[in-house]
Amino acid sequence: MKVLGITGSPRRGGNTDLLLAEFLRGAASKGAEIKTIVLNDLSFIPCQHCDACLKKGICRYEDDMQLIYQELEAADRIVLASPIHFAGVSAQMKTMIDRCQALWARKYILKIPPLDNQRERKIFFISVCGRKEFTQFEPALATVKSFSRVLNITCTGELFFSAINENREILEHPDTMRQAFEAGQKLMET
Repeated sequence: MKVLGITGSPRRGGNTDLLLAEFLRGAASKGAEIKTIVLNDLSFIPCQHCDACLKKGICRYEDDMQLIYQELEAADRIVLASPIHFAGVSAQMKTMIDRCQALWARKYILKIPPLDNQRERKIFFISVCGRKEFTQFEPALATVKSFSRVLNITCTGELFFSAINENREILEHPDTMRQAFEAGQKLMET
């Protein structure tokens, strides 16, 4: 089983990345073949709303988003990891999601599956927020659920940690890393 982790954090090695790595380590312990995409390391433009994808379900822009489309197609399980920025996913994550407009066009305009529909895919969401209020996660979760619906992927769960502000602070809370590892294991069992 292929598990694709996509991190939308602009900060390398921080809380979001650490949680995603531990989640993927848990999945690997159950036999998953894992891969991580670091959105901040890629070069792709935001959706230009040019509507070219409405004709064939293919984005006309040849940039690193093409790699992401291929990896989404290959994955059995997808783990999105993003810090909360202004009550939403990071700009990097939102740009990637918006560029999946081509997959939206396949499903809703062209009436073809957005991804190969020969297998069931699942998606999981990991997020960290500096504020204490758990309501900060709601808009980001709505975006992830919308993304999963467009791609015909079952949203199977989420792991949220609030009041984590400093870089790598998550390591001061060992229970959070255990939760991430166990969630990765559980994803392989569902």
